[in-house]
Amino acid sequence: MLRSFFHWKVIVNLILALCVFTGLVWLTFRWLEFHTNHGEETAVPNVVNMTVQQAIEVLDDQGLEYEVDSFKFDPKFRPYQVLKISPLPGSRVKDGRTIVLKVNPKTWAPVAVPDVIDRYKYLAFRKLTLLGLKVGDTIYEPNIQKDAVIRMLYNGNVIKPGAKVPMFSTLDLVIGSGPLRNVVIPNLVGRTVAEAKAIIAQNLFELGVVEHEDGSNDDTDMVYYQDPESGSARDQGMQIDLWVSKKTPAEMMSKIKELDAIYKPVDVNVPSTTEGDVMPPPEQTPAPTPEIKKPQPTTKPQADKPVVKSNTKPAENKSTDTKPASTATVTKKPVETKPAEQKPAKKVIVE
Repeated sequence: MLRSFFHWKVIVNLILALCVFTGLVWLTFRWLEFHTNHGEETAVPNVVNMTVQQAIEVLDDQGLEYEVDSFKFDPKFRPYQVLKISPLPGSRVKDGRTIVLKVNPKTWAPVAVPDVIDRYKYLAFRKLTLLGLKVGDTIYEPNIQKDAVIRMLYNGNVIKPGAKVPMFSTLDLVIGSGPLRNVVIPNLVGRTVAEAKAIIAQNLFELGVVEHEDGSNDDTDMVYYQDPESGSARDQGMQIDLWVSKKTPAEMMSKIKELDAIYKPVDVNVPSTTEGDVMPPPEQTPAPTPEIKKPQPTTKPQADKPVVKSNTKPAENKSTDTKPASTATVTKKPVETKPAEQKPAKKVIVE
């Protein structure tokens, strides 16, 4: 067997096979060198700070391909200015190699509006500012969500979250100011369920329990009773319960009376009157008027009458007789005295 392996014919065939394999390998590499321009390289030109048009012309002259990619906008550079290239300038590449150009865009890239609906206003302000957006006017309107963002406006139009706007755009925010107090409850009796829901939402109330007479959920049923009743004052955000039926309110009078007994109890302290009777007004007693005392005149005491003294002296006894001398009595008319003049009394005013 070994003698047949070392036969000259076998050796010749092996040599021929080896030569054919070596020739094929050499031809393959030569073809690759020709196809890939092996050994032929081109230096990447420096096109940084050029405009896009100028950089493209230079790369075309060098036989290089290019790809333009917008870079982050920098206001310090001109629009469409080449800020960076890859590979770096001076690198040697083969003809046909793609050169990536990082270009400064014309303006800022658009920004997607974040979702700040129903968020607290100060959190919404911060989130918009971090994305490069400005907050313009804050418009307050009645809403049960106090200090929460209700809508966003851009150039006067409502904008939804996710919409793209230019960087540094100004957005106006509509913010809830809280519910109003003592709002009149609208009349929903005789309305369909769909109409009642719209009216309740329009007046910023909440829909409470909706009780259908037949147990269905048909929005075409008619409201025959509501609680709270129409005309009463409630704060916005309160619930309004509805009782609905396919019948008219006139046909549901018995049910309405039952509900009135539950939700409108009669006050026993108020006297009941039959229809057509008029309650007489309560008697009113006039308020007592304060008694004003009249001032009494003050009189001064009358002056005492003057005392008149007589100037008669007893007769002197000139004789030495023991008999007493007769004395003559002199009587004078009493002196008339005028009564003292009385001054008029002063008036005293009692306030």
